Amino acid sequence: MQLLGNLLKQGIKLRKSIEQEVRSPLRLQKNMLLRLLESAEHTRVGEAYQFNDIIRLLRHSKTEDKAFYELYKQQVPLFDYNKMYATWWHRAREGEADVAWRGRVKYFALSSGTSEAASKYIPVTQDMVKAIKRTSLRQILALANFPEVPGRIYGKGMLMLGGSTDLNNHGDHFEGDLSGITASQIPFWFQRFYKPGKEIARNRDWDKKLNEIVEQAPKWDIGFVVGVPAWIQMVMERIIARYKVKTIHDIWPNLEVYTHGGVSFEPYKKGFQNLLAHPLTYIETYLASEGFIAFQTHPNRDMRLVLNNGIFFEFVPFNEENFNADNELLPTAKTLMIDEVEEGTDYAILLTTCAGAWRYLIGDTVRFVNKELSEIIITGRTKHFLSLCGEHLSVDNMNRAVEAVGEEMNLRIREFTVAGVPHDTLFGHQWYVGTDDQADSATFTQKLDNKLMELNDDYKTERSAALKNIDVKLLPTKAFMDWMEMKGKIGGQNKFPRVLKKAQHEEFIALLKDKGYIA
Repeated sequence: MQLLGNLLKQGIKLRKSIEQEVRSPLRLQKNMLLRLLESAEHTRVGEAYQFNDIIRLLRHSKTEDKAFYELYKQQVPLFDYNKMYATWWHRAREGEADVAWRGRVKYFALSSGTSEAASKYIPVTQDMVKAIKRTSLRQILALANFPEVPGRIYGKGMLMLGGSTDLNNHGDHFEGDLSGITASQIPFWFQRFYKPGKEIARNRDWDKKLNEIVEQAPKWDIGFVVGVPAWIQMVMERIIARYKVKTIHDIWPNLEVYTHGGVSFEPYKKGFQNLLAHPLTYIETYLASEGFIAFQTHPNRDMRLVLNNGIFFEFVPFNEENFNADNELLPTAKTLMIDEVEEGTDYAILLTTCAGAWRYLIGDTVRFVNKELSEIIITGRTKHFLSLCGEHLSVDNMNRAVEAVGEEMNLRIREFTVAGVPHDTLFGHQWYVGTDDQADSATFTQKLDNKLMELNDDYKTERSAALKNIDVKLLPTKAFMDWMEMKGKIGGQNKFPRVLKKAQHEEFIALLKDKGYIA
């Protein structure tokens, strides 16, 4: 098996020339939009927004000619989820064919819904499933760029901790977590590497699924783990406790690679290090219910957008000109193509995809760190910026501050969230930080406040003006898990929201009081 692994890795290294390496981002995206428009030309969406006119311009345009984009913006409106579902996607979910994409939609991904109370129903077409598989393969091939990854692990097992593959059957379509949808269609040649395997993956009871994984763990030779940090950390801790060993490497000595996404990994890193006998190679991915957007292609680099596999991107500067006070996209928002962005600016992303999303606001914000290579970092969500009085606190600020304070105080921080609250006639921030280590909350509060002022000038200004109070409550990790369980969001791709809106905050406080976490 080690020989097979080395041969695979050497073979992968020969694959040097792919389309995204040799063509400009603009050309890739123009070609991508043309293919998407041609595929959907005779759908209800294509007819309503006269795709044939845009296709005609695109087919005859030179590389730098962008008249097609002006027409695309003119004829196709901007959508958020509510507008897209109410206008088009509900018809596809009711069984109508050729609505926003050709054919009938067989799968709908249930989004974790961290921005809103209810789950979202995101169409997952067969073309999107194929696109996700192709990008997943590219990511595996990119492991050849990581010299610290030994060839022997290419024949080892891959633990993919996701939602149940036992999808909800609604007659003409299935619904479930995206990870469950994709895992249910794993190709036969990969099944011998895939863990926890078909039987365990079908289990809908998250706690029972974790227990089954723990019981089977010593039988598996795992080289890769894939999943949301909180859940991967939980299963590792359970395995270590069950077999009374020091680290996960006592059970899986060949574990070398952790592929993570969904949330920033930095706040979790310290907790992970305590579970390992030697460092892992961490590889970041950006896989959303709407598509596989980006992944890390080289060590010590940021994620690279996938520009030629089922997604056309537009970027909206995340500022007052394009978003209202509730961070909702304005219909007059300025949108940009890939060649028009600037490094160091936060952008909200619009997606046009092979699953029937058209100029669709996904809700994430990104920043380009290398425009030439289309490399990005995720800076937050449009609904998860906290700005009660002009402090403009981003999830990126939050992650970095919590990570820094955790390091300084030697704490393993598993979760955190913040809510804006009134303070007398002005404003305050109420933080909740999940750690099972002992710490002084007043010290944590002071250090967190100081770090946020260091990271964010607007925050520093408002701390001497309208933002009069910041308070941190340190809670056991289980408090966050209890809330997730109450909301029916245990496991899979579900994440605890980084910013709690008023109703969510009230629910969280009620749960904390009911469970005795706070008085």
